[in-house]
Amino acid sequence: MITLDRLYTGHVSPGSDPQQHEVPGARIVKMAVGAMNNNSYLVQCVTGATLLIDAANEPERLMELIEQETPGKVGLIVTTHQHPDHWQGLKHTAETTGAPTAAHALDADPLPVVPDRLLSDGETFALGDLTVTVIHLSGHTPGSVALAFEDGAGKTHLFTGDSLFPGGVGKTLSPEAFDSLYTDVTTKLFDRYPDDTVVYPGHGDDTTLGDERPHLGEWRERGW
Repeated sequence: MITLDRLYTGHVSPGSDPQQHEVPGARIVKMAVGAMNNNSYLVQCVTGATLLIDAANEPERLMELIEQETPGKVGLIVTTHQHPDHWQGLKHTAETTGAPTAAHALDADPLPVVPDRLLSDGETFALGDLTVTVIHLSGHTPGSVALAFEDGAGKTHLFTGDSLFPGGVGKTLSPEAFDSLYTDVTTKLFDRYPDDTVVYPGHGDDTTLGDERPHLGEWRERGW
């Protein structure tokens, strides 16, 4: 049996108890998996509708969590981008749950399963009573996406994959890719959402847009 830590701090590590963040109308379960300390997230509406973000690794452990917490109710598995550390558990998890999978078209080819759904910038989909918005952030990879939803109290929860972390944007391989990612993160995240927006990255601890906003100029100047 997996024990959920309900004293949510956003700090998890491989082998530690996953943490549950209860928000109005939903809950978020954050689990760290694999040697690269990837974060996998279960987002569940109070209706029971459930989304899995990044079946990154340790599929047996992910399945234990799913079967315990959301039996038969994973409606969609979204992969935030094409890098293998974010989809090592995807094939097993998709086959075992029978849940459809989704990713952006530009990152779909390297995935171990063909996505049932191709995501595009600005589209929305329902997760029970929640509305999830897809945000395309190009630069870390061509087809990286973030997902955002607003809880029942009006606070936004933003899952950024490897495009935004505490302290900066994700790794890029050229000045052009950095420019693309920095521009997308600035215009599509910081210019759109308020400071109390909670950021759940693909690795490591959570942050907020308000905590990161004062450093945008520093990121621009250093180029990473």
